[in-house]
Amino acid sequence: MEKSRRTVSKGSARPVEPVRYVLRLFIAGVSLRSSHAVENIKKICEEYLKGRYELEVIDMYQHPVLAEGEQVIAVPTLIKKLPPPLRKFIGDLTDTEKILVGLDLKPKPDK
Repeated sequence: MEKSRRTVSKGSARPVEPVRYVLRLFIAGVSLRSSHAVENIKKICEEYLKGRYELEVIDMYQHPVLAEGEQVIAVPTLIKKLPPPLRKFIGDLTDTEKILVGLDLKPKPDK
């Protein structure tokens, strides 16, 4: 008697969706510091997250309720809403390495 062999499939291979980032940048008007923050985060997003991010720039002078709802106490503040965990970065975002580590795009450097 011959034993039959069956191959068990573990499901169909689906393409993995790239992780989508949802970012909110709170600024205060058209100050130099705010302009630098916008420029810096756009550069980071285009270089490291091209095609998989949503960036919302919010002027807290025009939308104070949004800033209050997010508990923004200093500007500029970048909030990473997605993917979890939620993270906040304060400042003009010039420290690219720190931002990349905080966005989980680079591993933490060893101390």
